[in-house]
Amino acid sequence: MIEINLKNAEKKQCIKGFGTSACWWSQNIADEKTAKEISDLLYTEKGLNLNIYRYNIGGGWNEGNCRVTNPWRKCESFLVYDDKNEAENYHGSGYDFSRDKNAYRFMKLCLKKGNIDTVILFANSPHYSFTASGQASGSLMHHTCNLPKSNYRRFAEYFLDITEHFIKDGIPVTHISPINEPQWKWGGNYVWQEGCHYEPEEVCRVFRIFAEELEKRNLNIKLYGPESGEIGGLTAEYLKLFLNDRLIMKHLGVFAIHSYHADNNTEIRKQFCREITEQHPDIRFDMSEWCELPCRNDTKSIKGALITARVIGNDLSLLGVQSWTGWVAVNQIADNRDNGKDYSDGLLSATNGFSHYSIAKRYYGFAHFSKFIGKDALVTDTHYIPQDKISIFTFLNKDESEIAVIVNEGKANDIEITSSAAYCEIYSTTQKSNLHCDYSGIFRQQIHIKAYSITTVKLWK
Repeated sequence: MIEINLKNAEKKQCIKGFGTSACWWSQNIADEKTAKEISDLLYTEKGLNLNIYRYNIGGGWNEGNCRVTNPWRKCESFLVYDDKNEAENYHGSGYDFSRDKNAYRFMKLCLKKGNIDTVILFANSPHYSFTASGQASGSLMHHTCNLPKSNYRRFAEYFLDITEHFIKDGIPVTHISPINEPQWKWGGNYVWQEGCHYEPEEVCRVFRIFAEELEKRNLNIKLYGPESGEIGGLTAEYLKLFLNDRLIMKHLGVFAIHSYHADNNTEIRKQFCREITEQHPDIRFDMSEWCELPCRNDTKSIKGALITARVIGNDLSLLGVQSWTGWVAVNQIADNRDNGKDYSDGLLSATNGFSHYSIAKRYYGFAHFSKFIGKDALVTDTHYIPQDKISIFTFLNKDESEIAVIVNEGKANDIEITSSAAYCEIYSTTQKSNLHCDYSGIFRQQIHIKAYSITTVKLWK
């Protein structure tokens, strides 16, 4: 019997919400009915109840000069580039905001649901015309910045031109993120998506120029980033450089990181929290991107949902972040193991033209958190019982309801909960069921946890 006491749980950081990225897939939804269905699955209470929206400002491409072959891995740009009229291209007269129309329309559809309070515009790469390689897929040499220093301000002006247009068109942009995963090599002989490498000093300089442009335009928008691709590595160095620049810190709303390559590493999360998050209580830290990478579990496997739920719980309770955002909501159907299974890493997967889509098991792993933990809830406690392969994450909502999410990667077990609650609801996901309501009624102190399952217990007085 495993025992947890919610009465004495420690109160930790405040949660600002959950989200996902519309990158690489929303531009492919042309059908209005399909768009409505997916927006409901993501941004309504009947679905995941998400409130954070990441919209990709694409780097564009020239048909004769693009090495990214997969249409789901490149994004149309609003900038109409004409080398004969280059001086005007980034000052407004060179934009066509009818481009990327499906993605833009989908974002507006999601906003109408009334649940989104955080809109982040992010870029994997500057526009291809600003880069040294003339491509948005990175430099021709690994680990080399593809944005010449002479174009830093040009990039910021272009990005903020687009931001201002969005705002005038009614898109409530709250944050802008000009850099994504700067430490990775991006480019070289083989490319598969947009990306741009930056050394730490280059990251800081770009953010400084964006801060200057925000001041110049008097925009009430916060910087978001630098979206470091891992918890460790250079992440602490990025923060140190930011902290030494008052203007960046004035405009920095969120220090955002990605928790890739650490799915089974709880110690690196504890260390980051101890040495960074807890040392800077005035800074909001977000986990802004994760998926199962490499993706070893097909979309119908409970294992993918278990990993997703465990990572979400560990990031919130051990890393100390205030929001959790998954990578793509929808990925291409990927039958790539000669067994007919779909190894897409999104919450949903779809055919290229969205003639068919399906919900992945990991969608429900996410739902066990996002549907029950409200905005401004507090992280309270975490328990890990290694011999039973059980992780327990607890939270306290603003309405005083208590939430326990139990991720069981082993055999069936029993848990005893100590709480002053009067009522409870119990929901579980297994290989055979999704978010099934197992019980609703008078508080049940002892709960049976199924093998290889995710269970959410909601308790209230």
